[in-house]
Amino acid sequence: MNEYLLLFKGPNYGDLGLSPEEIQQKLGYWWEWQQKLEAKGIYKGGHALKSNIRNIEGGEMLVTDQSSAGLKEVIGGYFLIEAKSLEEATEIAKDYPDFEPDGSVEVREIERFES
Repeated sequence: MNEYLLLFKGPNYGDLGLSPEEIQQKLGYWWEWQQKLEAKGIYKGGHALKSNIRNIEGGEMLVTDQSSAGLKEVIGGYFLIEAKSLEEATEIAKDYPDFEPDGSVEVREIERFES
């Protein structure tokens, strides 16, 4: 089994004008998906990411702070999973509960280096 990082991208819930009940419903879909992956033994961890962002750019070490509020797309969280192949990890990612509106999942294989 290989490890894969699923990076979740999409609009900030706060920018969608959702009611508290709608947000709770969306979060319920997340919990269901996580529990399904845990039951299969392939979920290894994951978290939502807070809305504050700090970018550090090369050369001159330019550091900028910003908030994800108002950004069209933001990485809002991640899951670490195990799968046999990139294809299998992609199939797992197709259950992502936030494709609407404008959500996406980036699937990346973890590469381990020997020390």
